[in-house]
Amino acid sequence: MEKQTSQPSKKGIYAAIAGSLLVALCCFTPILVITLGAAGLSIFTPYLDYVLLPALVMLIALSFLSYGKWKRACNSCPTEKVN
Repeated sequence: MEKQTSQPSKKGIYAAIAGSLLVALCCFTPILVITLGAAGLSIFTPYLDYVLLPALVMLIALSFLSYGKWKRACNSCPTEKVN
């Protein structure tokens, strides 16, 4: 019986990139400010930069770390020879 090898999952990379895009969207557009204002929580808008910018930096770093982890796992798995 032939042992099947599978590629490592990219779920961590996709999750980190999606989070980075979501935080970037909230940082650089007024979507979050409008949403907080509509919900009656506009008192929190001055503090958004203290939360969103560090979250953006951490998620971008997580994206690079996830990619590095996936690349190491992908390099260590055996490859099939094509004849």
